[in-house]
Amino acid sequence: MFRRIGSWCHDHRRLVVVSWVAVLILSGALSNAIGSGFRQEFNLPDVESKQGLDLLDQDFGGLGTGFVGSIVFFADQSVNDPLVRDRMQALFDQVARIDGVARVQSPFAPGGARQISARGPSAGKIAFAEVELRDDVDFDRAAEIRDLIRAEQPRLDGLQIELGGSVFADFDEPSSEILGLAFAIVILILAFGSVLAMGLPVGVALFGIGVGTAMVTLLSNVLAVPDFATILGIMIGLGVGIDYALLIVTRFREQLHTGQPVRDSVAIATDTAGRSVLFAGMTVVISLLGMVLMGVNFVQGLAVAAAVVVGITVVASLTLLPALLGFAGQRVERTRWRGLLAAGMLAIALVGIGLGITPLMLGLPVAAIILVTGLVVPALQREVPRRPPKPRQQTTAYRWSRIIQQRPWPFAVVGTLSLIVLALPVLGLRLGFSDESNFAEETSTRRAYDLLVEGFGPGFNGPLMLVAELPPGTDPGGLGPITEAVGRDPGVVYVSPPQPNDPASPTAVLWTVVPTSGPQEEATTELVNRLRREVLPPAEDQAGVQVAVTGRVAVAIDFASFLSSRLPYFFAAVLALSFLLLMVVFRSLLVPLKAVLMNLLSIGAAYGIAIALFQWGWLSELTGVQPAPIEPWVPMMLFAIVFGLSMDYEVFLLSRVREEWHRTGDSRTSVADGLAATAKVITAAAAIMVFVFGSFVLERDRIVKLMGTGLATAILLDATLVRMLLVPATMELLGDRNWWLPRWLDRVIPDVDVEGHAGELPPDDEPESGERRPEPVGAS
Repeated sequence: MFRRIGSWCHDHRRLVVVSWVAVLILSGALSNAIGSGFRQEFNLPDVESKQGLDLLDQDFGGLGTGFVGSIVFFADQSVNDPLVRDRMQALFDQVARIDGVARVQSPFAPGGARQISARGPSAGKIAFAEVELRDDVDFDRAAEIRDLIRAEQPRLDGLQIELGGSVFADFDEPSSEILGLAFAIVILILAFGSVLAMGLPVGVALFGIGVGTAMVTLLSNVLAVPDFATILGIMIGLGVGIDYALLIVTRFREQLHTGQPVRDSVAIATDTAGRSVLFAGMTVVISLLGMVLMGVNFVQGLAVAAAVVVGITVVASLTLLPALLGFAGQRVERTRWRGLLAAGMLAIALVGIGLGITPLMLGLPVAAIILVTGLVVPALQREVPRRPPKPRQQTTAYRWSRIIQQRPWPFAVVGTLSLIVLALPVLGLRLGFSDESNFAEETSTRRAYDLLVEGFGPGFNGPLMLVAELPPGTDPGGLGPITEAVGRDPGVVYVSPPQPNDPASPTAVLWTVVPTSGPQEEATTELVNRLRREVLPPAEDQAGVQVAVTGRVAVAIDFASFLSSRLPYFFAAVLALSFLLLMVVFRSLLVPLKAVLMNLLSIGAAYGIAIALFQWGWLSELTGVQPAPIEPWVPMMLFAIVFGLSMDYEVFLLSRVREEWHRTGDSRTSVADGLAATAKVITAAAAIMVFVFGSFVLERDRIVKLMGTGLATAILLDATLVRMLLVPATMELLGDRNWWLPRWLDRVIPDVDVEGHAGELPPDDEPESGERRPEPVGAS
């Protein structure tokens, strides 16, 4: 089937390319016309914070359940200055009338005195108003409301106004993918020595990203997809798109070198490398969709969005790429100086665009000039000389494999211990949501956070809410034991009196609790747990009510706890699936077992590095990252993506090893030959993904930095310590036992071929009527 797909796409290449262009244009136009509905939606299970939110929605009109931001202001002359007061109250009145705003709690309204600072040098100079948006407001509308507020801000000497809360945060469009693309161009040219061969993977990846991003935008209208899903899609799509296309183009060129015609080379490349691409892509998609079982809308939307981008990229690699290879033909082996110089200048221009360096951007017009002048300048039309490939036994990878095979035990021990040491920080992993203190210092969000800390303390950035349903006839005045018990806790700086929902006939009461610590700090998590387990139960018994600790911070804590409890099941499911798939593919027990264990080591090491950098704050001066907990969905997302990508290398490498073992029956030689045959492409593919993912560390957004660092380090470790060290060492130690499979199991499991066949085409795979099969290279 794969040969037929490759042959059909080659024969109908114009139709295939036009169809993909049409799909790209139509999907982009449709997504622009319909728009996006990105939002973060946490449908928690029946936990305490969820029960509290339900009470707030039922008895307090949804108070605190929507998106909450703040307007923080500093007045050098005092916030109670008549002119400042009048101008700011006028702003609050205007904001309250904006469509999408549920309420505005002004510091000048009755009961708003606690929203004006009363301590330290800034006493009376800092105040804030809470702005709550309706829960049906999406990110695009929230950004419009933010811009409307900024446009209405009064301008007074000595008055500083900042918008706080992530709901009003500025969202920067990513630009780091441009840097990743520039590095990919350089690496592909070095790996292929051909500009055309470089352009094919890049083109396929861009098509996959374009269609995938449009689909994610459309999906955001029916699923709860967070806004950064598009950045994640670009990150993954660019990496896997180039990676998958690289494998197919490499196999296509290998077939050309053996004298196969272009059409047959396309068919064989699709039948061999294309199978590995489909298998690896399916593994990533299945792993991502496994996150749907977590039962949380936020995680489900993120997983489906990423899976859609990967799936479309795989389809592009198996259909669009064979068509483009048909157009390229034998020219994929030739590179002229004009193309090489133009590609180099293009890479320089992309670096300039990504970093905002204007002089480097001149590389783009220079590249165009080189291409134009190359049409008339003979020197630029000459082909770049190519060195003949070395015999396999003389390659560095073959010699390296032989060195490892001579001393497999030391290398296996060193590699394993290195990964274990890097993974040790995992023992201190703390899951949670980072707060606005992690935004860049020049952002309004961070300045608002710092003003609140200065005027009120860090706890004002994440107050807790205690809510209780009152039995009939209960007097709110008898709830003093609860207020007193909470107020005595050393982690509480302020607790409000109980506020009934209806003074005449109250059915519920609400307390506002301000911790002494910030929202992301471990002390705040300990406070929430302590209130629930130790402080409130005795007071509840005394007052005769049940109190639920809720609010944005409590919801985040419960969400992290819920996902933490489900992580082992998700990891076990992905590991079991990977083991079964590899067992079926390679018909072995030990090979998939080793693969699972080594992938666990490399992913654990990547986790350890991410924890050291983002949770502990190592190298924060260099990375610009402040210590904070790890977002609770990141470990499972990294696990799903990296495990699928590592399967790509695993299948590509072990397929060649198994192919050589079947041919020679020599386990030692087959490992060396398989490693030598795949080392170049694995190194190139890994280098591309490391640079693509690593370039996102330059973004300002902490989550994007975290995902980029985790993916880049995991791929780097997998392609170096695992593929080039542990795999040859362990396979040498096991010898022929690598391919052992009990006979009864061999009869039970299905026969799945992901290697394909690189031999002659079957008789029925002939060119279409009227089409002449191209002659092999060198034929007369």
